[in-house]
Amino acid sequence: MNELSLKYGCNPNQKPSRIFMQGGKDLPVEVLNGKPGYINFLDAFNSWQLVKELKEAVGLPAAASFKHVSPAGAAVATELSNTLKKIYFVDDLELSPIASAYAMARGADRMSSYGDWVAISDTCDVQTALLLKREVSDGIIAPDYTPEALEVLKSKRKGTYNIVKIDPNYVPAPVENKDVFGITFEQGRNELKIDDAMLMQNIVTKNKNLTDDAKRDLLIALITLKYTQSNSVCYAKGGQAIGVGAGQQSRIHCTRLAGNKADIWYLRQHPKVMNLDFVDNIRRPDRDNTIDVYISDDCEDVLAEGIWQQFFKTKPEPLTKQEKKEWLSTLSGVSLGSDAFFPFGDNIERARRSGVQYVAQPGGSIRDDNVIDTCNKYNMTMSFTGIRLFHH
Repeated sequence: MNELSLKYGCNPNQKPSRIFMQGGKDLPVEVLNGKPGYINFLDAFNSWQLVKELKEAVGLPAAASFKHVSPAGAAVATELSNTLKKIYFVDDLELSPIASAYAMARGADRMSSYGDWVAISDTCDVQTALLLKREVSDGIIAPDYTPEALEVLKSKRKGTYNIVKIDPNYVPAPVENKDVFGITFEQGRNELKIDDAMLMQNIVTKNKNLTDDAKRDLLIALITLKYTQSNSVCYAKGGQAIGVGAGQQSRIHCTRLAGNKADIWYLRQHPKVMNLDFVDNIRRPDRDNTIDVYISDDCEDVLAEGIWQQFFKTKPEPLTKQEKKEWLSTLSGVSLGSDAFFPFGDNIERARRSGVQYVAQPGGSIRDDNVIDTCNKYNMTMSFTGIRLFHH
């Protein structure tokens, strides 16, 4: 089959809509269930490229959680601590490596992952399917599915859950096209290989130390950025992206947005947050939203009389600004990637507040010296990759 008709394009008024292959070639995907739409397929194809490349670079099963053509999270399969299992709400599940990767990809930013598109690098097993079954999600793309996993996923969303199988051996043409305003754009595909050598070739700071974990996390950050709408910055730690700042017009806003998400990820591990006593049968989205407000400066809103009883069995103590500051001061060993150069040292100052120790960016600003000096001030390690990763 070389063509698939879609309900509509980005919006309901944009008709007709389809995906197809030029020259009559067969599509490399098969819809096993549901009826994916235009945006679903944009998420599917971008997220598949990300996880395929992550696995090739790191050598571990990979997963991504996508929303509106940018990743909310991405991760490779590493062993989850009991703390992470609890804040990702998977401590009651048996997790295979690929299920662990998805738990981390979704868990990094659960609010943004609500209604996500899922991509996994390996065959979807029943553990991953059972994890997905209880989350709000639009669909999944994978190279294959076990019969048990397929049965579980087909029962999701009253039998309409979107399940796409992709040929893992599919190689796209080296030149790509797209139309904007009736005008066709053409460019060579971004086939850049991101690997350890790129990180080690030009370390510009006094501190030259890059641990194996830091190299893994920098690769995750950079490959995530390769498929994130620009401008973009990504924080990573422990084998996963913990904060993605996408589609901002200024670099510092990317850094702040991603840093704020990384802070929330870490604040969710605060003992006060982990010990919140929710009412029985609270909906998962309500619980996630409540945690987000509890962590925020609007904590008093959710603790107001007549409101907290909707969510908690007993009224929790607020998480004060001082407690948050003290807790965040213990975050360390974070890696940060940027899809273009940092024009000012203020980005490094903001990154340091979220525990960043390792940085990878293209370099090439007229103020590179200022950025390097700022890294040296905090004994950070920074690599100039020489490669920009814009994605539009």
